Amino acid sequence: QVQLVESGGGLVQPGGSLRLSCAASGSILKAYGMGWYRQAPGKQRELVADITSGGSTNYAASVTGRFTISRDNAKNTVYLQMNSLKPEDTAVYYCNADIWVLSTLRRGNYWGQGTQVTVSS
Repeated sequence: QVQLVESGGGLVQPGGSLRLSCAASGSILKAYGMGWYRQAPGKQRELVADITSGGSTNYAASVTGRFTISRDNAKNTVYLQMNSLKPEDTAVYYCNADIWVLSTLRRGNYWGQGTQVTVSS
């Protein structure tokens, strides 16, 4: 019904930057809230940032001031600009979206497959 595909992960040095993208496709009538989660080895998945269709944002305390979430509603795409990266930011980053599904006319929650971000010297 709906697919979310992340891109932009990779290896970066401490203090560097990366920009993640997540594009939703499929039977989409409207995308509501979209966000980014991450999961480091041995830890539970945690919210990094999310954004409403109107542009209201929310950030985890650990990334406030360093990360910026944004979206392009016409493309059903959400972005995460990550600056001043630290080794503790190393994790698999997952995209999440609240979607009004065209084929069912119901809202559902969807996840991407994840993209690896590694911060290391």
